[in-house]
Amino acid sequence: MHRRGFLAAGLATVLASPRALAQMKMDHMSTKPGMGGHSGHDMGDMSQGATMLPEGKALRELQLLANEAARPGLFKARLTAEPAVACFAEGQDTPIPAYNGQSPGPLIEAFEGDRVEITFANRIGEEASTIHWHGMPVPADQDGNPMDPVAAGNDRIYAFDLPDGSAGSYWYHPHPHGKTAEQVYRGLAGAFVVKSKVDPVPAEYGDTVLVLSDLRLAADGSMPANTMSDLMNGRVGDYVLVNGQKNPRLSVAKGAKRRLRLYNATNARFLKLAFDGAPTTIIGTDGGLLEKPVTADEILLSPAERIELVVSFDKPGPADYDRGWMGPGRPADAGLTLLTVDVSETPVQAVPPLPERLRPIAPLPAPALSRRLVFTETMAINATGMEMGFLINGKAFDMARVDIVAKAGETELWEIVNQADMDHPFHVHGTQFQVFERERDGIISKPSYLAWKDTVNVARGETVRLLLRQERPGPRMYHCHILEHEQLGMMGVLDVQA
Repeated sequence: MHRRGFLAAGLATVLASPRALAQMKMDHMSTKPGMGGHSGHDMGDMSQGATMLPEGKALRELQLLANEAARPGLFKARLTAEPAVACFAEGQDTPIPAYNGQSPGPLIEAFEGDRVEITFANRIGEEASTIHWHGMPVPADQDGNPMDPVAAGNDRIYAFDLPDGSAGSYWYHPHPHGKTAEQVYRGLAGAFVVKSKVDPVPAEYGDTVLVLSDLRLAADGSMPANTMSDLMNGRVGDYVLVNGQKNPRLSVAKGAKRRLRLYNATNARFLKLAFDGAPTTIIGTDGGLLEKPVTADEILLSPAERIELVVSFDKPGPADYDRGWMGPGRPADAGLTLLTVDVSETPVQAVPPLPERLRPIAPLPAPALSRRLVFTETMAINATGMEMGFLINGKAFDMARVDIVAKAGETELWEIVNQADMDHPFHVHGTQFQVFERERDGIISKPSYLAWKDTVNVARGETVRLLLRQERPGPRMYHCHILEHEQLGMMGVLDVQA
């Protein structure tokens, strides 16, 4: 059998005798001059006082959320956020909140055209919570944003229809005011896949969901609270997990093609992924399939982004990304293996090729108006210590203030200008947008392919221009998806009027 190390802080494939090792790795995040050095986060290698997590177990598929509906076209279920106990390290119990006792939460699968009715029960303690259906085309009153909390001990039903053309890789997570970051890093997040009734990707490729999260544990197995470095840079854990496991193993036949949906469900970790030598094709992004497949050597996945890939395990074969960092504590991610793929000696029977065309994507029309959003950060010392702030157009989030009024059905050009010291992934609720162009150091570049996105990374010193159109009236949020930055002010309110 060939064993390929497949998912790494990059994604990498190397040859090892007598088996080929396919590794998905995460590449090194280099230090920005003057911004501090490595903290000793080793992503699973034992540093002094670190906890050893087991690795190398078979990749577990996420448990499907059961559909309780008795008729076709309706998906009906219950999600309970409740206290649970995880065992990440042998002999240690870690108290976490979890959906239906699972972290990541159960995988939700529904089809375009379905009616969805999910009862959410908030049983996590004394905190309010919500379920935000990240990227999904839901009405504003079903969005689960901070203005619509579910009090501790209460239930509510989220109900919405999945329109034709909405197939894609979405996810769900809490979005309560002031508590989003903590509830997500402690375990509340899950994947929601909307499937097409006519899928152009061959069924022989399978459909594997990989939720990437990260974890920090204290010596007693508990999860420590955020530090000042976490508030500045966003929380980055000591281990990256795939479906809740450290470096699990996936078995495939030689010559197999696998469809993989990758979710960056971390609070703040940027994942630069590269498969060493395993041909990799991008087939979809946040909002579903591309028009046609695009080959890729490596992929940058910022917090909250998703990507669909087809990887060919037919022959064996990391990179550098600096997202900006303030002070000590930068994770040392170079060459980290996230997932190992065992490739058998017996070749798979012939598999059908990937179609040259996947679906049409109509470019959004010329915008009716333009908006400019400028990201900045502030730092001050007061009697209690250092205070950080993250601002949009010089303002911190105020739930009582409407920052933008838009008209439903009207295309707008948004210019996102990052004048801060680090990258900020930008997310808009309620719609999918199209990236129009990027500008950095006076150089303008166009995207290499047209795609539907709900989250886009805006590098420090970069301006990203995007076209968007909100179709459904009501209040929506836009914010940085480094969740600690969102909580420290980098969020605004968009009121969409009919």
